[in-house]
Amino acid sequence: MSTKTISQKNGNTRTKTIAQISMLSAAAVILMLFEFPLPFIAPTFYELDFSEIPVLIGAFAMGPLAGVVVEGVKILLNLAINGTITAGVGELANFIMGCAFVVPAGLIYRNRKTRKHAILGLCAGTVTMTVVACIINAYVLLPAYGAAFSMPVDAFIEMGSAINGNIHSLLGFVMIAVAPFNLIKAVIDSAVVVLIYKKISPVFKMSR
Repeated sequence: MSTKTISQKNGNTRTKTIAQISMLSAAAVILMLFEFPLPFIAPTFYELDFSEIPVLIGAFAMGPLAGVVVEGVKILLNLAINGTITAGVGELANFIMGCAFVVPAGLIYRNRKTRKHAILGLCAGTVTMTVVACIINAYVLLPAYGAAFSMPVDAFIEMGSAINGNIHSLLGFVMIAVAPFNLIKAVIDSAVVVLIYKKISPVFKMSR
């Protein structure tokens, strides 16, 4: 194979990868627009969406780095469409939490592309994201939201306590409200990816 042929092939591969990342990012942004709360678990300003599903698909199909890129493009596009109420802090935190989910999943699946390793990767991503979400909410998101709305952090604790009387502190809030919320989100996203990935993965293979 000549150098020119190799260069053309690499160029085509890069073009197709960019196209796939763009497609998945667009799908993620659309899914991000359909948010709904889980008021029986967390205050209604926590809203569930399924935008991590295309990000996970990208991480499985093209590797964890591609998943990070899809996550980043998704956040930037959402910022452009909806703006921000936390001066970008919330979006940065969401990016970090999303990466904490998809990177472990993508890394484990990349080593052995089997259903077992896909599930192991998704479990690892679920645990990692939940832990990171608790830390970021306690030390970044809630203080940022408090500053944006001129509310003390204790106000959020009171909101949590109204849902679950066992919430009396910031630690209780993240353990009883934030952790279950993110677990539910990750489990739903993971279940959908496990169900659909093998059916749609040939599309990515054919286009490469």
